[in-house]
Amino acid sequence: MEQTENTVPAEIKVLHNHIYEYKKGVRNLVLFTLNSKHSAMAFERLERRKIGYLVQKAGRNNINLYFGHPECLETVRMFVDRPLNRLTPEEDFILGALLGYDICDQCKRFCSRKKERTAI
Repeated sequence: MEQTENTVPAEIKVLHNHIYEYKKGVRNLVLFTLNSKHSAMAFERLERRKIGYLVQKAGRNNINLYFGHPECLETVRMFVDRPLNRLTPEEDFILGALLGYDICDQCKRFCSRKKERTAI
């Protein structure tokens, strides 16, 4: 299906939903992966709403876009300096907690990742 100039890409529609949730207080921090060809549009939307953000390369054509409260972004900035699959179990746990993931699930994930690392 061809995209017209007035059509909003699906990724930007999802971004709008994330922004809505953030503005309503449902989320303190959002991590959204999108094709970098839509990055300028995404940055403009966040800047217009005065929402801080960080960008991380995620593969050849994608970026990870973090946005939310300044203190959450500052925390992310301190340790997310490499691909997410290379985070330590502790860093992975912190990121999941900041993103609002279920804490019990994060605890299970943390324990599993720690056991995998000690088995190596």
